[in-house]
Amino acid sequence: MQDLQDATPTLATVARLANVSLASASRVLNGIKTNPETLRRVTEAAAAVGYVPNAAARTLRLRRTGQIAFAMPDVANPVYTSMVGSIAQVARECGSRLILHSTDADVADELSFIEDLKQRYVDGLILVSIDFTSAHADAIAGAAVPVALLGNPPEGTKIDTVRANSSHGATEAVKHLHACGRRRIAFVNGPEHTAPGSARRRGYLQGLRECGLDRDDTLVEVGSDFTIDAGREAAERLLERVMPDAVFCANDLIAFGALAALRERRLEVPRDVAIVGMDDTTLARVTSPTLTSVDLGGAERARVAAELLLARIDQPKRRVRTVAVEPKLVVRESCGAVL
Repeated sequence: MQDLQDATPTLATVARLANVSLASASRVLNGIKTNPETLRRVTEAAAAVGYVPNAAARTLRLRRTGQIAFAMPDVANPVYTSMVGSIAQVARECGSRLILHSTDADVADELSFIEDLKQRYVDGLILVSIDFTSAHADAIAGAAVPVALLGNPPEGTKIDTVRANSSHGATEAVKHLHACGRRRIAFVNGPEHTAPGSARRRGYLQGLRECGLDRDDTLVEVGSDFTIDAGREAAERLLERVMPDAVFCANDLIAFGALAALRERRLEVPRDVAIVGMDDTTLARVTSPTLTSVDLGGAERARVAAELLLARIDQPKRRVRTVAVEPKLVVRESCGAVL
């Protein structure tokens, strides 16, 4: 026993002390299921001699790093913060760690990140791309490790995907504002060439049609980004030319900017102008007034994406899946509804 403690401990040392085969000790220390008695003996033996598995050697042998990555457009956006929490929880439960990367919604950065996967510093990637292109599809098809997508790629794209039905959510937001008695319902969008910008505009227009309201393009303003500052600037441009009685915003950050623009003009929400956002971020609950918002199930979508990715890592030949998470309107003070 003394020589086992004095020498640098190896896998063979642990196997001898536990009185099991080298293969059995290896299975236990690599996290592979085995019988409880073998698990106990090997674990106790490893602790007794201070054996620590060589992570680098294990990575080379198993071609696994025990890490997954999450690439998102904006690390400061609360919706992505909630996604990080969901993915990290799933990863922990499966014995993996999570690495984060913010792309600033830059297509070149996203494609470069996918290309860098050939370095195999992670076992897989969850990607949020709001401007998904054919180049993305090609890059993911040739990626060195599995990729799961949070977004809305073209139909037929062969990638594990979790979609949000933001178009339907936008329609429901407009219909709700109409039910609250609003008739001049404006829309402050983010960049319309992006998937969310395009989908939310379609949903807004569909909502007008279903409510019997005429389309009026003077009530639509497009921001340079999906951020608070961009939302404020877009809302200011809108208010310079028209006076709506309600504003639907393409996300909560734009809505917070619009609230600031309305406040500067001494317009009260919801008395003068009602507001509805989208994403139902945590900040929507603490604004004054609290913000009515369309919940796109961000945390749930992220959880499903993590499960799809980890399943793909374990079973590379499994069939590709697309999962849709439906939106839900969360009514608070800003829309003027009776709570």
